Amino acid sequence: MLLALKIDVDTLRGTREGVPNLVALLRRHGADATFLWSLGPDHTGRAIKRVFRPGFVGKVRRTSVVRHYGVKTLLYGTVLPGPDIGRRAGDVMRSVRDEGFEVGVHTWDHVRWQDGVGAADAAWTHAEMRRACERFTDIFKADPKTHGAAGWQMNVHALRLTQQLGFDYCSDGRGTHPHLPVWNAELIRCPQFPTTLPTLDELVGCDGITEDNVAAHLLERTREPAAAGHVFTLHAELEGRRLAPAFEQLLSGWTAQGWRLVSTRTLCESVQPLALPRCETGPGEIPGRTGTLLVQGPEFLADVDLATAA
Repeated sequence: MLLALKIDVDTLRGTREGVPNLVALLRRHGADATFLWSLGPDHTGRAIKRVFRPGFVGKVRRTSVVRHYGVKTLLYGTVLPGPDIGRRAGDVMRSVRDEGFEVGVHTWDHVRWQDGVGAADAAWTHAEMRRACERFTDIFKADPKTHGAAGWQMNVHALRLTQQLGFDYCSDGRGTHPHLPVWNAELIRCPQFPTTLPTLDELVGCDGITEDNVAAHLLERTREPAAAGHVFTLHAELEGRRLAPAFEQLLSGWTAQGWRLVSTRTLCESVQPLALPRCETGPGEIPGRTGTLLVQGPEFLADVDLATAA
């Protein structure tokens, strides 16, 4: 039973403070994980534009954004200039790689990607992904081999680029099991290992779930074995700081349930990627999240040949 831990790092504070805390926590429990980096400017404050989206204000209140991120981070890109995360914290990123953890690309500018990719054209999407990959190579002196999209936001151009940029696999969306994505009958031959479990910030504040009991609630969902395994996404800004006690409860609980806590690469290596089922993939909604994100749909059963990406 494999349960992959995917760690999204969105901010400078998360990189400098949350990541070292998570490394220590993972080491203490003998767990592996994949760290995905935001590599360019921290423009977290620009997310204020989402205030006009249905449900956004409620989510901010429910998840205590100020307590998790801090006032300074929430001003980056507006009142305060956005610091360059890769240039100011590349040493932290390399130290995680040197500890033996897999590292990959999350995004260049987290807010810009999350708010812009849904309606973006091929040129915009290529420029953003290329910039992130080039910064990754500059920091690690090696090309990135995996990608996990900021906010689980993708478009068809980005999916095509997961092939063209040479990723071995990606974890860009939400779903139930590993698959090859099919967007409007176009097959993408880069396998996807979607996040299968809800995140802690999606659960806290709903149906009586609090920071104190959220781990127990999530452990109920993993009590039964899952043949395809699971992918759990956590955030350096949350589980690496205020939600660390809940995450530690999860690590202990999952080990007791018999799960082996691994990187997403280990999950990928446990299957034959190109033999995975082909599943319709596109925009969809997830409880606890505002707006749409990349969601796995049913297996593609059309009799016609699937078009391969250019």
